[in-house]
Amino acid sequence: MSHTEKGTLYIVSTPIGNMGDISERALDCLRSVDAIACEDTRHSGRFLSHLAIKQRLISYHDFNAASKSAYLTDLLEHGSDIALISDAGTPGVSDPAYRFVKEATDRGFTVQPVPGPSALLAAIVVSGLPLDRFVFEGFLPPKGAKRIKRLEELSTEIRTIVFYESPHKILSLVESIRDIFEDRELSVSRELTKLHEETVRGSATEVLNQISGKKPRGEYVVVVRGVGKTKASKKGKYEA
Repeated sequence: MSHTEKGTLYIVSTPIGNMGDISERALDCLRSVDAIACEDTRHSGRFLSHLAIKQRLISYHDFNAASKSAYLTDLLEHGSDIALISDAGTPGVSDPAYRFVKEATDRGFTVQPVPGPSALLAAIVVSGLPLDRFVFEGFLPPKGAKRIKRLEELSTEIRTIVFYESPHKILSLVESIRDIFEDRELSVSRELTKLHEETVRGSATEVLNQISGKKPRGEYVVVVRGVGKTKASKKGKYEA
């Protein structure tokens, strides 16, 4: 990549499991930049070593985002091109990449996406649910009243809803959807693009029956049908 007076920030998507999903453009970008900002230098170091990419790695994660954003934008100011990657998938989706992007755009640097794999998109396109309109909720509050309250608020959402969930909470999430969303149709995907990739579809009860006896593995993406065209009944409930 040719240097201009200021550097360019590239937001580079990386595989979520299958190494074959890395694009030629992403490879060219990662090989050409002056530095690569990543969540976990050990994890990304192994990934990049597999690709014979030896660029300088700079850690950038939730706990150092404030200080590192300023440092990285200073590198851009001095003409360095930087690629930003996450542990897997597209940076900025449920990770702190947006802070760096905001800092860079506020200071007038060029920011370019290098599109590619995304667990969010992979899960919704195989869900079998309507995708003309959807809302990405990400991770819910971890526990307690805030978690239940948010699910209750979302139970009247018209659009398809997408959640991320950790392995140890996936059963409780589907149980809550069964109870609060009145056994709504959904899909649950795990290990997308990997050897044990699986998507389970059906009502919340049906999905629970299928996943209850299996050992939770990897991160999950849960896609829930919205209520559709709704109207409030006299009892205050919503009917599809």
